[in-house]
Amino acid sequence: MHTVTIHQVPVLQVGEGCAEAAGAWLVGRGCRRALAVSGRSGRPVLERLCDRWHREGLETVVLPPVPAEPTVRQYEELWREARRHEVDAVLGLGGGSVLDVAKLLAALLKRDEPVTEFFGIDRLPGRGLMLVCVPTTAGTGSEVSPNAILLDETVWLKQGVISRYLVPDAAFVDPELTYSVPPPVTAATGFDALTHCIEAYANRRAHPWVDMWALQGIRWIGAHLLRAVQDGRDREARRFVALGSLCGGLCLGPVNTAAVHALAYPLGGRFRVPHGVANAVLLPHVLRYNLEAALDRYAEVARALGVPAGRDERSTAAEGLARLEDLSRACGLPRGLSALGVRREDLPGMARAALQVQRLLRNNPRSLEEGDILAIYEAAF
Repeated sequence: MHTVTIHQVPVLQVGEGCAEAAGAWLVGRGCRRALAVSGRSGRPVLERLCDRWHREGLETVVLPPVPAEPTVRQYEELWREARRHEVDAVLGLGGGSVLDVAKLLAALLKRDEPVTEFFGIDRLPGRGLMLVCVPTTAGTGSEVSPNAILLDETVWLKQGVISRYLVPDAAFVDPELTYSVPPPVTAATGFDALTHCIEAYANRRAHPWVDMWALQGIRWIGAHLLRAVQDGRDREARRFVALGSLCGGLCLGPVNTAAVHALAYPLGGRFRVPHGVANAVLLPHVLRYNLEAALDRYAEVARALGVPAGRDERSTAAEGLARLEDLSRACGLPRGLSALGVRREDLPGMARAALQVQRLLRNNPRSLEEGDILAIYEAAF
C-alpha cells in the first residue's frame, strides 16, 4: 500500500442551518473584520447571514460578485479591490468558483506576486489570513480541498493552484443553502461531485482510506441526485447529495481526479461550458476507454450506483456505464459535444490542450496519447 498525505479541514460542521455559525466561529478565534466573497446568486443569502454575523460582532466587507468560471484577469480585479480593505479573515460563500477565489485571496491578499506564479503543486509558501468556506452548491467539494482553479486566458485552459495552505480553517456544509439551486445547476454540480468520487476510486493513486469516501459518495449521489433535480425542496435528497459532494471533496487532496476532468478543461476554457456539464458529457466515454484497465474497480462503482451483480465483472461494469448515461439523461444534461457548441473541426485543438493537463492524466487508469483523447472526443461528439 502506497502512502497518501491527507490535509483535513480542522473544523467541519455539517447539517441544516449550520452556516449561521460561521460568523461566531470566526469571532471566537479573534477575527473582527472579514472579507465576504460570493457570487451574484448568493447575495441574498450572504446579506441575511451578514446581518446575523454583525450582531455577533463580525464586520464584513462584501467583495463584488465573483463571475462563473473566473479568469485570471477577473481574479486579479477582485484581488486589487480586496487590497483596499484591512481584514483579518476571508469568508467564502458560494459554489466552487467563489470558494476557489476566496481561498486564493486568503493566501495571496498580503502578497505582491501574481497568482500565475503559484500554478502547480505545492508552490504556495503559506496563507496570510483565516479562511472559512460555506458551499451553496453540492458539487465541487472546494470547501475541504487543497485546490483552486482559474481560467488562464493566455492558453485558454484552466490552471490549478494546489496546496495544503488552501485547505480552509473551517467549513460549514449546510444543505439548506442548496434548496434554491435550479435544476440544471443541481444536475451539473451533482455530476461534478459524482465524477470526483468515481475518478478518485478508479485512479492509479487510489488508496483504501480514500476508497471509502469515494464509494460512499457514489452511493449517496447515485441514489439521490435525480430526486434533488426533480424537487429542490426534497430535504433528504438535498442532504445526501451534499454529503456525497463532501465525500468527493475529501478525495481531491490525497488522490485527485483523472482524464474526465483533464478532457473537460478545454470545454470550460475555450467554450465556457460549465464544468459539471462537461464532466457529465465526457464521463461515460472516458470510462468506456478505461474499462479494460480497471474492470474490477468499475464493477464496484456500478454496484455503488445500485446496479445488481451481473454474470461477471465486465457485464456489471458495462451496466454501470449505462446507469450513468441514464442518470445524465434523466437529469436533463446534454448528450454530446455538438450540443455544447463544439464543432468537429475544434476537436484536434481540444485534444492538444487536454494533453497538457498531465497532473490529472497521470492519475488515469489507462494512459492516453493525443490520438486517444481525440478518439474520446469523437465518440462524445
